[in-house]
Amino acid sequence: MTEPLDVAKLQRRLAEFAAARNWQPYHTPKNLAAALSVEASELVEIFQWLTPEESARVMDDPDTAHRVTDEVADVLAYLLQLCEVLGIDPLAALDEKIDRNERRFPAP
Repeated sequence: MTEPLDVAKLQRRLAEFAAARNWQPYHTPKNLAAALSVEASELVEIFQWLTPEESARVMDDPDTAHRVTDEVADVLAYLLQLCEVLGIDPLAALDEKIDRNERRFPAP
């Protein structure tokens, strides 16, 4: 049986992957932020010319679904690596941001 995934475990795997290839010198905050932007743009590219209806069905086509899934994984990988390098707990950051948004935008 495999262990459940969690953010810290994935961040360790990413760090080990990079270390095994001596990529740490390239994993600066600037480079990781740029890579994150590029991968997010590649995700946007899939949806670029789709109608709202087509975009809602994007996962129905196996080839497109695979592309979307890969790009989501790339975006998350670079975001987790950026958080690791900067010492940010991404789940705590999100939790705090939701708290601030709830205060900024109270429900009617």
